Amino acid sequence: MRWLALVSLFASGYVSAVPVTDELDIGGAVRLNYGWKDYDDNAKFEFELFRIDVNYKKDKLLASAQYRWYQDQEVVHHAWAGYQFTDKDVVKLGITLVPFGLLPTASHSFWFGGTYYLGFEDDYDAGIHWQHDADDGWRYDLAYFANDEYGDGSRVKRYSFDVATTPARPYEEAGQLNARVEKQLSVGDAAHKLGASFQWSEFDYVPSENAVAGEDTDGYAAAVHWQMDWRKWQTQLQYIHYDYDFPDDRMAMSAFAYPFEIASKADVYSANLAHSMDVSWGPISNVNCYNDFTYTAASGAGLDNSIQNVTGCMLTAGKFYTYVDWIAGKNMWFANGPGIGIAEGENGWHSRLNINIGLYF
Repeated sequence: MRWLALVSLFASGYVSAVPVTDELDIGGAVRLNYGWKDYDDNAKFEFELFRIDVNYKKDKLLASAQYRWYQDQEVVHHAWAGYQFTDKDVVKLGITLVPFGLLPTASHSFWFGGTYYLGFEDDYDAGIHWQHDADDGWRYDLAYFANDEYGDGSRVKRYSFDVATTPARPYEEAGQLNARVEKQLSVGDAAHKLGASFQWSEFDYVPSENAVAGEDTDGYAAAVHWQMDWRKWQTQLQYIHYDYDFPDDRMAMSAFAYPFEIASKADVYSANLAHSMDVSWGPISNVNCYNDFTYTAASGAGLDNSIQNVTGCMLTAGKFYTYVDWIAGKNMWFANGPGIGIAEGENGWHSRLNINIGLYF
């Protein structure tokens, strides 16, 4: 079969990281992807990504950047410079991770959870971020972001999901303040993380010849989260409420070259469970299986609830990581829905199978 031949070719092209200096590390990844959807007949096994990672550390100076090439776009993932003031305090300036909710991600699957598509997970914007890790298990984050990573809401080719500038929804991100606090503690064999986050956002109206009338606006988001690691099990629970003041209770988002609409006010519930197993299956040394569930509750004219559930496993074999995910969605943009929280057209259950094979070096 052709896809087996491609896997063999990919596996034979093993790439090793090349040391540069004691301070500078350069790595990256190459990935292939197979996708099948129950709502079209266009199943494919194809090249998905090539990326380069650069990390630098010398004394108290830090820097990190990642650039990605996909089939249909090339994008920056992050790019920041930092200074380690003390062993507990670091400041990062540039395109850096937004400190909100469960970190680093509120999911375990390759395509993340439903919060990713709402802009609340693995989101990177341009600004300044201070992080303090105290001795007693407390972590504090405070950040200000001037705009999204490109400073241009009309650019739909990007990695992070950001507010998009479209003729029907002509807005873009224009300032965002984030505050986050988290407590780590152990009870018996279980390690817990309990935290809360707040985000205040401003949005500029971007007029154009075909844009609808509007004005600058703002809104907020708040979250509470809990994560428990017990032996080989991990549980994640998170609740987000966001309320952005947009006309018609809708706003536009975009990433990976596609704009779509979401409800501008909703409650988002995440419940995830994962189990890691050390195995000796030939080259496979670990299997991490999980179920990630996200429910977006939106109410109002032209709005409807959205559900995403991902069941899958990640297999580790040396520097190879393979994700096998079954993604089911109801009225969910990533599973043939019209958007997230939007009542428009066909909004029933749909599923897709995704297999991603990656070499990380």
